[in-house]
Amino acid sequence: MTISIGSQLPQAKFKEKTADGPTEITTDELFKGKRVVLFAVPGAFTPTCSLNHLPGYLENRDAILAKGVDDIAVVAVNDWHVMGAWAQNSGGMGKIHFLADWDGAFTKALGLDADLSAGGLGLRSKRYSMLVEDGVVKSLNVEENPGQATVSAAAAMLEQL
Repeated sequence: MTISIGSQLPQAKFKEKTADGPTEITTDELFKGKRVVLFAVPGAFTPTCSLNHLPGYLENRDAILAKGVDDIAVVAVNDWHVMGAWAQNSGGMGKIHFLADWDGAFTKALGLDADLSAGGLGLRSKRYSMLVEDGVVKSLNVEENPGQATVSAAAAMLEQL
């Protein structure tokens, strides 16, 4: 079953690289009592993710937060080393959360996993964005094509806020 508007996010644990090293963050710690924009990418450092999707959220970070959002996070089925390197390389470290769903457990629980083996990527996440309030999905935008970031882009999310 794919998650939908009005659904509670499943419990999950992510790894995140911080200035102090790797840390574990749970869905409760990230979403409980907060309004959070979460977006997912098929893979860190991949072209659409690095050249379009992530930069839009970094460029619009302040505008998104000004709309009453407490936090922004990106999640990918990658390990925390890769996500940490992407955070540093993109200039996003400390600005948004770079969450490693290293085994795809969260992505699978959402029903938003995608087999991208034909492109050499294996099990990954579909590209999406969502607004989450206190752990409940308030808006959900899933891309039809993993190579596009339009309905899940920061500009589209800003219009929904």
